[in-house]
Amino acid sequence: MASTTHHQGMDSGKLTGEPPPEDRCPVEEVALVVPETDDPSLPVMTFRAWFLGLTSCTILIFLNTFFIYRTQPLTISAILMQIAVLPIGKFMASTLPKTKYSVFGGRWSFSLNPGPFNMKEHVIITVMANCGVSIGGGDAYSIGAITVMKAYYNQSLNFLCGLLIVLTTQILGYGWAGMLRRYLVDPVEMWWPSNLAQVSLFRALHEKESKSKGLTRMQFFLVFLAVSFAYYTFPGYLFPILTFFSWVCWAWPHSITAQQIGSGYHGLGVGAFTLDWAGISAYHGSPLVTPWSSILNVGIGFVIFIYIVVPVCYWKFNTFDSRKFPIFSNQLFTSSGHKYDTKKILTPQYDLNIAAYESYSKLYLSPLFALSIGSGFARFTATLTHVALFHGRDIWRQSRSAAKNVKLDIHAKLMKRYKEVPQWWYLILLIGSIAVSLLVSFVWKDDVQLPWWGMLFAFGLAWIVTLPIGVIQATTNQQPGYDIIAQFIIGYILPGKPIANLLFKIYGRTSTIHALSFLSDLKLGHYMKIPPRCMYTAQLVGTLVTGTVNLAVAWWMLGSIKNICDVEALHPESPWTCPKFRVTFDASVIWGLIGPERLFGRGGLYRNLVWLFLIGAVLPVPVWILSKIYPEKKWIPLINIPVISYGFAGMPPATPTNIASWIITGTIFNYFVFKYRKGWWQKYNYILSAALDAGTAFMGVLLFFALQNEGKTVKWWGTEPDHCPLASCPTAPGKRRDVRAGYRKMARLSDSCEIGSNIGKNIQGILVELIARAFQAIKQSKL
Repeated sequence: MASTTHHQGMDSGKLTGEPPPEDRCPVEEVALVVPETDDPSLPVMTFRAWFLGLTSCTILIFLNTFFIYRTQPLTISAILMQIAVLPIGKFMASTLPKTKYSVFGGRWSFSLNPGPFNMKEHVIITVMANCGVSIGGGDAYSIGAITVMKAYYNQSLNFLCGLLIVLTTQILGYGWAGMLRRYLVDPVEMWWPSNLAQVSLFRALHEKESKSKGLTRMQFFLVFLAVSFAYYTFPGYLFPILTFFSWVCWAWPHSITAQQIGSGYHGLGVGAFTLDWAGISAYHGSPLVTPWSSILNVGIGFVIFIYIVVPVCYWKFNTFDSRKFPIFSNQLFTSSGHKYDTKKILTPQYDLNIAAYESYSKLYLSPLFALSIGSGFARFTATLTHVALFHGRDIWRQSRSAAKNVKLDIHAKLMKRYKEVPQWWYLILLIGSIAVSLLVSFVWKDDVQLPWWGMLFAFGLAWIVTLPIGVIQATTNQQPGYDIIAQFIIGYILPGKPIANLLFKIYGRTSTIHALSFLSDLKLGHYMKIPPRCMYTAQLVGTLVTGTVNLAVAWWMLGSIKNICDVEALHPESPWTCPKFRVTFDASVIWGLIGPERLFGRGGLYRNLVWLFLIGAVLPVPVWILSKIYPEKKWIPLINIPVISYGFAGMPPATPTNIASWIITGTIFNYFVFKYRKGWWQKYNYILSAALDAGTAFMGVLLFFALQNEGKTVKWWGTEPDHCPLASCPTAPGKRRDVRAGYRKMARLSDSCEIGSNIGKNIQGILVELIARAFQAIKQSKL
């Protein structure tokens, strides 16, 4: 990337130097981190890039698919491969022959070694590796659906059918990305914050820094990589209680209420904290790469939901008969508080047996689970309203081809020299994936249950929501989901069909997830000045390879690990409990098997939650009106209702402690450090995020294959959960049942639930009294 000439125009070869002030990106974080130069002479799609890219995405998809079935799932980010391939690439550059080979009569030539291993090759490799994360990591919805079909419903699914489902959902997302790139990649306002960590790492790995005080970025990265790598032996193996340090439970070991308030795993997590980076970044990603305004919005929503709404509904009003159940659980319950047995209401054709359902029991949810579903209703409509009000004019202007007249920043100007990908390339992929998906609905109609018109409906829904959700993610680093809405809608249309509900979800929601992942990578290529046609090829090939390997690994595990995902049948020490896929299965029961009409329709226990659709649609309106009345108040447009609602998204499987720790960490770095130590933040913030991710991932892989996979475990006080067994108890008077389904060792505490309930009432009274005294003291003080 180094060069000796100044910025002179689009035909001057290497483009470097300071751009004119009017050309700089108006987003401060981007201007501080992303290089404003380009060297178009660097080779991109080299043999090294192909070999290392395909190897990286294959390894990552194998590991992520493998780990996602475990009790403690681990998502290994592309940063691991981003670091690992650098010395290999340099080794290949020093050893491979430099001879040029000609093919097709000399019309095309190539070399295995075109010169030094460069940054653009490295970016292409990372883009391919990213496919192994987005497809097999935390958002592995396609494999989740197939796992539920085979492991939970014991369905005999054809491998070819499964492969077409996996590939079409991913390529469908790729088609959406191509159609929406002019709205979500080209505009300077769509800056995709998560990419800045990778940009910082690329620069640290490749650019030579001038001597200055303190560590260079590369030195800083290596130091914290080593520290993170060594430290993760404690929360990852020797001292797992560091993941959730719930001291409140230790202070009140016999109180249900105190443990419900303080438990990091099964309660509200008040006072609990985590010293585990994997726990901090598990569900919302790295807080170091999320803008402060987004963190603040999430924090507001989190406080309102966890510390006000849930306690009031649970202890004050007993909403939805909630005190019959644990305050926080992803399990499904009967009216008596026992685990719901779906096998009792399922027909051999995987439909609902209505007579059996009516004689067995209605379905009940834990209060936090139910309210989290309701928040999803509000988040969906709030996202549509917010984007329409705050970004609708810009989107409309660009759709009217006015984007050509929009001012370009330096990055867009540098990218103008490369050939753009024709729109019809993406259109072919989109139409082809839709055609194959429809073929699946006809050929395997008994397996998938979803008719052809249901497929078309899913595609239409994905097309409507991908743009507004993409605007939110590209500006705030938060991705409001709509999987609840997708399942809600099809659940009304096709009640009693859980498999159809799953397929509708993955063709709608999952195609959107993959589209947003591809768009994020396109923006990374935009920042790193990668030719668009190279990005297209790398993403498409990476998608095909990782999708195939993803299904192959999952199919192998489902066939070779006995009783995988069956908590009741597995050995107590087995790690193959599939917590993420359990939530997917529960969703198929709620929305597909039993259906929203019975839960949220007239006479349904949770019918009042439907009002949140209307509330979510209305809430962004006063914020928008205030922003127009007071345009000088720049903080008003930063109030983002969809992101506020994201403060209580993903619970379960996310816990309040996960989110609270994420908020606190992000506040420290992206408010205090950014404000008072901006030079340090500019140089090191994203490097620190990358180092923590990489060190944790490296040690996580090492611990599993060296120790945990060999059955070498450590057992002592520090390896137990958060020592809050009573947190899973109900608080309704006289309730006695097993506390923590699937946690076999706690069965002996059944009687403790009733005993602890009385003590819990006293603790509750004490807490109320303490709060009252605190308010009285504030009122009497000068403050």
